[in-house]
Amino acid sequence: MRVVIVGCGRVGAGLATSLADAGDRVAVIDKDPKAFERLGEDFAGQTVEGIGFDRDVLERAGVASADALVAVTSGDNSNVVAARVAREAYRVPRVIARIHDPRRAALYEELGVVTVSSTDWAMRKVRDYLEHRTLKEETTFGRGEVSLLRLELPQHLVDRSVADLEEGGGLRVASITRRGGAFVPDPTTVLVEGDVVRVAVATDARDRLDALLAEEAGREAAGREATA
Repeated sequence: MRVVIVGCGRVGAGLATSLADAGDRVAVIDKDPKAFERLGEDFAGQTVEGIGFDRDVLERAGVASADALVAVTSGDNSNVVAARVAREAYRVPRVIARIHDPRRAALYEELGVVTVSSTDWAMRKVRDYLEHRTLKEETTFGRGEVSLLRLELPQHLVDRSVADLEEGGGLRVASITRRGGAFVPDPTTVLVEGDVVRVAVATDARDRLDALLAEEAGREAAGREATA
C-alpha cells in the first residue's frame, strides 16, 4: 500500500514509521524539514518538504498513485483542505483528516472528508476511567459511530441474560470469554461471575450502557449509607 502522510508531528511520524516497518510505501510531507528528524535514521520512506495541500508538493509525494492519504498536521483547516484535494483532484481511495475541534466533524463529513477527532477519543477514555473502571474501549469502526468495548462483568450483572444487555437496540454482545475460552453467545446466554464481555455499541446507545453500569454505583452508595 502506498500512503501519503501530511504532517510529521508525533502522530504523523509514529504512523509513518509503523507503516514503513510493516512494508508499506510511505511518503511524509511537512513544511519544517527539522520535523523529519522524528522519523529516525532508519526510515525507509520518502520525505517531502512543503505545504501539505499544495498540488506540486502532493505530486512529488506520489499522491496520484496513492492508496491512502492521512492529514495529521496541527491545523484542522490544513488537514481538511489536503484531504479534499487528495480525494477530489487525485481520486485517492482512502482519505482521513485529523481534527482537533469535534464540533466541525459533521460539517467536514458533509464535504465527504472522513475525520478522526483525538479530542473525542480522549474524552471517551477519561469518562470511561472515571465512571466505569471495568470498561475499556478496544477499537472503533467507521468514523467512530460504533465502538467495541471490553467489559469485566460487574457483580450486579451476574445472572442477567445477554438479551437483558441488548434490550433497546444499538448494542450487541459479540463474545464472552469465560474460564479461558471464548464463544459467541445467543440472547438466552446467562452471564456468570468472572465473564469478560465484548460489546459492540452504537454512539446513540452509549448513554443506555452507561446507565446500566451506573446501577452498580447506585447500589454501592446505598450499601455505604446503610452501614454508616
